[in-house]
Amino acid sequence: MKNNIIPAIRLTLVCLVFFCGIYTMAVWAVAQLAPGQGKGFTITENGKTYHINVGQSFTSDSYFWSRPSAVDYDAAGSGGSNFGPTNPDHLAEVEARIDTFLVHNPGISASQIPSDLVTASGSGLDPHISVQAAKVQINRIAAERNISELSLEELIDKNTEKPLLGLFGTERINVLKLNLDLESLK
Repeated sequence: MKNNIIPAIRLTLVCLVFFCGIYTMAVWAVAQLAPGQGKGFTITENGKTYHINVGQSFTSDSYFWSRPSAVDYDAAGSGGSNFGPTNPDHLAEVEARIDTFLVHNPGISASQIPSDLVTASGSGLDPHISVQAAKVQINRIAAERNISELSLEELIDKNTEKPLLGLFGTERINVLKLNLDLESLK
């Protein structure tokens, strides 16, 4: 038994030193070489700093709305609702989001609402919406800001991110960047 315990204790101590010290310092050193020195991707607009890779809450009628968040956009802990697609609580929540969207966007039918505007992402922090989700909001924002729909479509086109290497993923729009550009239209 002594032959097994001593090597196990040694291995535990080696792993503690390596993973708590050496590995942590190596990850920290690599992060210092990255843009933002490991603090994430940020942009500063009008003296305020925003994290562009974390979802933000936009609920005003004069802005493009974000994807709902199961964690209330709290970057300290990401997570989904863990409800299945047939869970009654989940269905009621989605139905309430659809109803809210329809109230704020007259002239839109429930079938025109993209799923990413009424369902939370797996992390609850997705900063992107689909191009369709942005376009379905154009009428509301144009009326609220007294801006032409054409200029909003151009703004959406300008902020559309293409798939990686033209192959991986879908076209998407970072809602924070889109809304900051929307503010600059004033």
